[in-house]
Parts: sequence; structure tokens; C-alpha cells
Amino acid sequence: MKINPQDLILLCTEEGRTYLVEVSKKNFQTHRDNFDLEGLIGKPFGSVLEGAKGSKAFALKPTIYDFLMKLKRVTQIIYPKDIGYILLRLNVGPGKTILECGTGSGSLLMAFSYAVGPEGRVISYEKEKRFQNVAKENLNRFGLAERVVFKGEAQEKFDEKEEVDAVFLDLKTPWDLLEAAWQALKPGCPLGILLPTANQVSETLKAMEKLPFAGTEVLEIMLRFYKTNPERFRPEDRMIGHTAYLLFSRKIVEA
Repeated sequence: MKINPQDLILLCTEEGRTYLVEVSKKNFQTHRDNFDLEGLIGKPFGSVLEGAKGSKAFALKPTIYDFLMKLKRVTQIIYPKDIGYILLRLNVGPGKTILECGTGSGSLLMAFSYAVGPEGRVISYEKEKRFQNVAKENLNRFGLAERVVFKGEAQEKFDEKEEVDAVFLDLKTPWDLLEAAWQALKPGCPLGILLPTANQVSETLKAMEKLPFAGTEVLEIMLRFYKTNPERFRPEDRMIGHTAYLLFSRKIVEA
């Protein structure tokens, strides 16, 4: 696959720093060198680019992981370590309709819209217009905006009734919208909730006891990287620990 003008590439330097940049006639300046991006046009992804001072960088094809880590942020984002598990637990895939409440900067929204494919749809509720605008900007940059329907604040209910394949809530008081989530879900389909604090988990669990959900689980995911020096292979000094609690459940229909 050849690199074209205005393509996004992941420029990876010899020391491992990465930059998500658009191929253009403009040079790209790092802290160590200056790279002529125009020289990449017509070359395959994976090509080596030499800087003006002789250092090397690699023009890699970005993955959805790279997009998520490099998107514009105005809020705390949901990280890939949690996103991958969320996608599996909510059974997100091509052609599905997913509802989320709490767009934020759009990291999970981007993953949802990527996973549902061109035939799927993501409905995203967000009360803060500035957050929504940033999320739209991120989606437009990565060519995913057409798969998303943006809506404003959900005031105790969603417009959708038994028509979505999964619901995900990321807001301060998710218990206020549990009944709305139940109404929006198709029977038997999953609900996911992100909860930063233990107090929020407790309040949500209390509220869920009053509604027809089953199979509820709460968990958190840890992630630890390792140094890639083969002679000194060991864990990195820092790790990504607690980011949030995740709660998953399923809608049931009582007789």
C-alpha cells in the first residue's frame, strides 16, 4: 500500500517516539531532527525516512490504537486496556446499533464507530456542546463521522425503545438513566457502565436491584508493560493501574 498526499502516518523515531501526522509539503520537526514528509509520497508504509541531521524515522500505517492514543482531548479518555474488553462484553461488531451516553472526547465513540463498520450506527448523547464538537473533530479526522448520530442531553430517557444492541453509560450519576437504558435495549442485550469511584459503584448496584437486569459483574483491568531490552528484560518502572471500575449486566424481560 502506497502513501498518498494527506494520508495520516504514524512517524516513529529511532528512540521510539511516535507522532500522528498528515503527509504534506510541510516538513515535520521533532526535538532531534527535521523530516521532509513529501518525500514519502508514492512509497510504501513502513518506509524509512532520513532527517536533515541524519536521524531515521519510520512511516508506519496507523492502527485504531494509534488513533485513540493521539486524538484531541478535553476530558479524561477511556484507555485501550478498558476499551478492548468493553467491545467484547457489549458484543460490538459490524452492523450493530450502539448507544452511549457521555461522549467526552470520543475515544470509546471512535472505537465503537470503527467496530460497527459502515453498516452500523452509534448514537451518542452528550450535554456539553464543546465536548461534542471535539469528538466530531476527532471522528472527521479519522473518517468515521458518518457512522455516528449525535444527540444532546438525555433527560431521564432516550429516544430509542428496544432498538439498540448495547448501551454504555459514562456519566457521574448513571443510576439516573438505568431505566432509560433498559427501555432502549433489545431484550437480552448488554449494558456497560464506567464508574471511576467505589461510591458510584455502590449507588449503581443499589439502583440496579430495582430493575430487571441479570448477570451483573463489576471489575477493573490492570496493564503492565515490560522493557524490550533482551539482556535486561523486566517490568517497566511504572504501570497503568486503576483507571475505572467497569460494570456489565444484561436486560431481562419479566413474565
